[in-house]
Amino acid sequence: MPTLFRFLLTIGVLVGIVYGGMFALATYVQPKQGEMTVRIPADKLNQ
Repeated sequence: MPTLFRFLLTIGVLVGIVYGGMFALATYVQPKQGEMTVRIPADKLNQ
């Protein structure tokens, strides 16, 4: 039983670290907004 407890504790700690990292990224990182231009060749327009 101690091995199962250690395994579950390790998995719980890893899940907590991942969740904390995702929360920090979602909270503190702001995306850059900008205009985007994509050129389409003329031969693709007249099919």
